[in-house]
Formats: sequence, C-alpha cells, structure tokens
Amino acid sequence: MVSLPAGRVHLRVDGPAEGDPLLLVHGFEGSMHWWDRVTPLLAERFRVIRVDLLGYGCTSGDAAIGQAAQSAMLASILDHLDVTAVTAVGHSWGADQILETARRSSRVGAVVVLAQAPDYRLLSMPRVLQAITASRLAAAVTPIARLLHAVVPDRLVRDVLQRGFAPGFDPSAMLEDSQQFVLDFRAMSYRMYHEVVVRRRELLHERPLDTRVRELGLPTMAVHGRHDRLYDCDATLARYAAVGARTEVIGSAGHSPHVEAPHEVAALIRDFVDRLQT
Repeated sequence: MVSLPAGRVHLRVDGPAEGDPLLLVHGFEGSMHWWDRVTPLLAERFRVIRVDLLGYGCTSGDAAIGQAAQSAMLASILDHLDVTAVTAVGHSWGADQILETARRSSRVGAVVVLAQAPDYRLLSMPRVLQAITASRLAAAVTPIARLLHAVVPDRLVRDVLQRGFAPGFDPSAMLEDSQQFVLDFRAMSYRMYHEVVVRRRELLHERPLDTRVRELGLPTMAVHGRHDRLYDCDATLARYAAVGARTEVIGSAGHSPHVEAPHEVAALIRDFVDRLQT
C-alpha cells in the first residue's frame, strides 16, 4: 500500500528493476488479480506494475473515482516509481484510464487497448440499461446499484460476469482463488456503476477512444477477442486501424483475453515492445 494524494493505493511491482516498465490496468468489476496469469509470463523481462484502481480491490476510494481521478492517480504512481517510456495496457474500462494517463503524463510512451471499443455505439447492452443511460432514470443508477450490490447472490454475480468471457469458458479454472471474481465484485464501490453506465457513456460520446488515440499520436496496439459478447470485434478493430493503431485478434477469447489466453496476450505485448525498440 502506498500513500498518494488520492489516498492509500494498492500497488504491486514484479520483475527486474531495470526491465522495460509495463503498467497493467484492470477494468470494471475487476482488480489487479485479473492479470495474475499474464504477469509471470512478462515479469522475467519487464518491470510489471499493477494497481487496484480507486474504488476497487484493496484501494481506498468511494467519492472521487471517475476518469479524472483515476488517471491522476495512475500518473502519480508512475511519478512515485520514477519510470519512463512506460507501455500502458488497459483492459475494458481500464483502457479509458490509460489513455487519459498518457495524456496527463509524458512517462507513458505506448499504449495497448485490450478488448474495448471506442464508444458505446458498439456495445451490446441490455435494453433496460440503454433506457436508463439515455433518460432521466440515470439519476436512479446509484441508489439502485447500492441496493443490488448489497443483496445480489454470488451465483448471480458469476452468471453476469460470465458474459465477459467466450461461451463455455470457465474463468474460475484460471485463478488461484475460484472466488476471485466475486470478491472483486464485492470490493468495488457501488458508485462505480454510475461512472461506467452513465458518466462513461457521456465521456465516450464527447471523445471516443479512437479519437484519443489519434490525438495522442503514441504507438498503439488494439487487441480484441473474436468471441467478445460485449463489443463487435471487427467493427472495433476497424476503427482503431483507421487512426493508425496496430490491431490483433485472439481467436479463442471473449471480452477478457488476458484471462482466457494469457500466453497469446503476453506474446503480443512482447512483440509490440520489441518492434518499438528496433
């Protein structure tokens, strides 16, 4: 745990101190543990930095947990570690955070967008959530989330999270603790639902992620699972390719390639960094 202006933040660093720095940022309802299978594959060469975002895992935070606060915290982590030429990798909602961190901090030299479309136009969202996010009902998201977050049974949590993986994939088999995803769900602030379901929709409408990639002008790779059930793979990658990003498809994966196919994700990250250095 490190003390930063944002509060007490859960940080883990693996690998050699002189290794090329990698920042791995989890997504909505996650924690640094979603990178547990990828980290050992990268830590022999890279200095692998993992963080529980504000309002997640073991990190404090229940109020200032939006995009501005998250990216400011991540930038302060890089300052704290005094690392430069960082390759920042963000999964799902974490992709928003690494792109904003790159805008704030010159310590980020390249970015990897993992399983995240540029905006919600490509999101396969249940109609009830579409109605809520696009209407006055948006104000009800936080109180509803507070109630449901407290009472929803573990079985339902697992069923909902299953949508984040390819059909038939058993995520519990890929973790040391088969309950990790449920624990991460319980640890997350209920206020995050408003940030992701409502506020994020507004931010992505104003500045989609492909626009941010173009504005940054940094080397970028976008990786997507062929069987992603949240965002259309081909349409997502076409938009990133149009702004100059390298694009890669992992044929066996859904929305969480780093959990489903860690060896393939690690190989792509290594190759991406290798090409930057040649």
